[in-house]
Amino acid sequence: MASDVHDPVIRAYYAYQLTASAGFIWPVFTLFLLWNGLSFAQIGTLGAVSAVLVAALEVPTGGFADRVGRRNALAVGMAAMAASVAGFVVAETFLAFVALYALWALALSLRSGTADAWLYETLRERTDESSFTRVRGRGGAANQWGSALAMVAGGLLYVRHPTYPFVAAAVLHALGVAAVLSLPENEALGDPAASEALGVREALGLIRAEFLAPALRAFVPFVALFFAVVGTADTYIQPITVGVLEGATAAAGPLAAVPEAATLGVAYAGFAALAATASYHAEAVADRVGARRALLGVPVLVAALLLAPVAVPLLALPAFFGMKGGEALYKPLVNQYLNDRTGSRGRATVLSAASLVYALVRAPLKPVAGYAADLAGPVALVAGLGAGFLLVAGVLALGGADPVER
Repeated sequence: MASDVHDPVIRAYYAYQLTASAGFIWPVFTLFLLWNGLSFAQIGTLGAVSAVLVAALEVPTGGFADRVGRRNALAVGMAAMAASVAGFVVAETFLAFVALYALWALALSLRSGTADAWLYETLRERTDESSFTRVRGRGGAANQWGSALAMVAGGLLYVRHPTYPFVAAAVLHALGVAAVLSLPENEALGDPAASEALGVREALGLIRAEFLAPALRAFVPFVALFFAVVGTADTYIQPITVGVLEGATAAAGPLAAVPEAATLGVAYAGFAALAATASYHAEAVADRVGARRALLGVPVLVAALLLAPVAVPLLALPAFFGMKGGEALYKPLVNQYLNDRTGSRGRATVLSAASLVYALVRAPLKPVAGYAADLAGPVALVAGLGAGFLLVAGVLALGGADPVER
């Protein structure tokens, strides 16, 4: 990262990544919803609402970014995120949370493909797009290291009052709007010939052509299933970890008096530190083992780890560490693969369409998982997610389908 920080544009990108962190609220988010009287089924429903809306908004917001400028779209997304998080401070009813999740979905869809499209084009214009994995990975590391500090603070703030982490997060995202506006716009979008917005029919035709091509036909669904499994399992880290900590501290004397929320903040900071390290070294991993092996192997390994807690509950924390590290390592590799196989025009639209597929897979999984967790418990649910992914991966392998282009 030493050479990157001397480039003011890359430095501004790292600042954006820092302010995009959800670190203040993520270690306590499920606990906060439970504190507000929601059930696991309702929490799963909220996740499904968000996923459905993200799916509906991904392509329109990608086209919006290609039309008005990717930097401007990112700024709107960051402002929407700040407003959504601030709303959690005063929300009291399930319908209020639904509205806030809807605003959150808008923020996520504005940021999802747009940030990577902006970075890839910026590197292409300034240096070389082959450095995308390195810069994207190190930007993810900046986000995760910032999250690690915020997570410790968020756990402590939650102990003072459950709404305090959300106040801190809203302030951070508000600062993020200024960070985004300091980024330059892609030069190509200033060229009328290059920036001519895609029409709906043309955009859909482009997406169909890209996603039916051999390079992406199986890759996008495979990645979507992995991200859906990880995103759903993430919801249950907090109740599972609290259960493990309660058992581990029952005979720990003074340690038993440490508030669970504060302990969760420290645990999540550990997740973030590992994720930061994994993201930072994504390019090195791809160089050492090969991008293809990493793209195929990381999801299988993570899914296998999720099976462990059902046999030995104390293995839940190591499994979650592996899950968070694997996800952070995987994202830069996936985005490099997608960007390398996507043209400049409509790039944000195509990348947003990939996020749409991710959301479509995640949407039905979240509420089903919520009901399953209410019935069988979070540990069994997480193990079932891992087993389900391994089953699908095995069927693909036996059927001769190859998600990653050779």
